[in-house]
Amino acid sequence: MAGRLEGKVAVVTGGCSGIGLATVRRFAEEGAKVVIGDLDDSAGEALAEELGGAYVHCDVADKDDVDRLFATAKEKFGRLDIAFNNAGISPPEDDSILDTDLDAWRRVQEVNLTSVYLCCKAALPYMLEQKSGSIINTASFVAVMGAATSQISYSASKGGVLSMTRELGVQFAREGVRVNALCPGPVNTPLLKELFAKDEERAARRLVHVPMGRFGEPEEMANAVLFLASDESSFMTASTFLVDGGISGAYVTPL
Repeated sequence: MAGRLEGKVAVVTGGCSGIGLATVRRFAEEGAKVVIGDLDDSAGEALAEELGGAYVHCDVADKDDVDRLFATAKEKFGRLDIAFNNAGISPPEDDSILDTDLDAWRRVQEVNLTSVYLCCKAALPYMLEQKSGSIINTASFVAVMGAATSQISYSASKGGVLSMTRELGVQFAREGVRVNALCPGPVNTPLLKELFAKDEERAARRLVHVPMGRFGEPEEMANAVLFLASDESSFMTASTFLVDGGISGAYVTPL
């Protein structure tokens, strides 16, 4: 039985760890050729060789790097069907607006929001030429909620990703290109584990608000991305796809 992405070509940014890595592996299992964009050259090259894909060293905040990443997909595999614009950061310097300086604000905006703009801008011409394609941008549940334990630039950047995704999804709906936003809840990724290591109390405050009583796993997010990338979601565009263990729907959580 053919995989759900058989014959399709995907680009995944931040593909060497966390949600990106789980998605790269899931896409490959379902038959896609995957082009991985990341800064971890040793891991990226090994992963591409293992899965029969390609790796491109890519700073997602650099336009030339991003353009080269998407051009590689076209040149090496002949088309571009899926763009999972996933790379992002959440540094400790990004905190309350009262404590976050302008340099920290700008860095997070560049990596989390400007990168998605650059990736969409690079991917769309290939997809519009084909009259088909699926773009999935990683936003977050924080794009639809507020938090007293603030990461001001991260939250603002993910809100921007969500808004941009809606606009692109509407703009290109009749051109055969779908654009949706994945909004994960807290997920067991290196970013979250670093938060636990540095501030257990702050991390624990997040867990208590998840109705399911646990954090998500990268593989669970990858399954959601697979759905958005595949033809199974063919009537979905400009959507806010929350995969958050119920956190955004909770007033109180179960005892």
